[in-house]
Amino acid sequence: MPLVIIPDDYQKATKQIKALYQNSHFEVVSLGDLGSDPKAETLLSKADALILIRERTLIDEEFLSKTPNLKLISQTGKVAYNIDLELCKQRGIAVVEGVGSPIAAAELAWLLIQSSIRKFTLSVEAMKQGQWQTELGDTVAGKTLGIIGYGKIGQLVAKYARAFDMNVQVWGSTRAQEQARQEGLIVPDSREEFFRTSDAITVHQRLVKETAGNITFSDLTHMKPTAVFVNTARSGLVETGALEKALDSGTPGFAALDVFDAEPIWDPNHPLLKRNNVLCSPHIGYVTKSCYDIYFESAFKNVERYFSGDESHVVNK
Repeated sequence: MPLVIIPDDYQKATKQIKALYQNSHFEVVSLGDLGSDPKAETLLSKADALILIRERTLIDEEFLSKTPNLKLISQTGKVAYNIDLELCKQRGIAVVEGVGSPIAAAELAWLLIQSSIRKFTLSVEAMKQGQWQTELGDTVAGKTLGIIGYGKIGQLVAKYARAFDMNVQVWGSTRAQEQARQEGLIVPDSREEFFRTSDAITVHQRLVKETAGNITFSDLTHMKPTAVFVNTARSGLVETGALEKALDSGTPGFAALDVFDAEPIWDPNHPLLKRNNVLCSPHIGYVTKSCYDIYFESAFKNVERYFSGDESHVVNK
């Protein structure tokens, strides 16, 4: 019976997904944070397959040295930078990828945009301290939302923003800009103008070699002192240290982040958590019941296909 391990399931949320446990020919076990779960080393050494939760788990030489029996890695959603595909091929480990949904991530981005502009969380926290009406937030209507990247998530966020009477402008690839124009959105004449004229900027690019660190300190310093920078995509899209430096200089005035350079963050004294001008959430953009149902049903079906002898979906042949 193949042993399927789900690593870095911090909440053990996958235990509630029925699709993972209906096939009696597979044993499925979820592990918490691999750095602290006492069962991790023993179970990984016996694993025939892994189901990865997005990019939480880095599959490199060090990790694979702990999984001598591994035959398959099933990625929830699309394969990304967390898996060394060539190394897996050399080790004879097949990699397959699944499908997902942009809805949960788009909804979280929109939640952070509204919460930041309205200063909602700051008001709630102040009330817990016995204070009343400490913040004067604002409405989103009439403001300009800048979207970096215009894939499925960015398109949904644009839809939400327009429903709330925001002006929407897009910056990104030639494809992204052309699609935005066709949909009646604003495409500024320059990157500098995009950053300078946005009241809020939300990031929705994929992290690949071409986009790594492409949002620079110079970009951020062109933002308004009243502007909000929201990143629910990937921390690596921003030049290292640039956001902290820009916040210190006062442009933008506020940031809302769901992604970080090193995850998970267990230290309550982490510098970003101590900033009054930053709202942090623990990378929950895709972490919802409905999204998990879609991700893991697809990922487990890919496991079943592979062990039935169908390797047509392997991406690293």
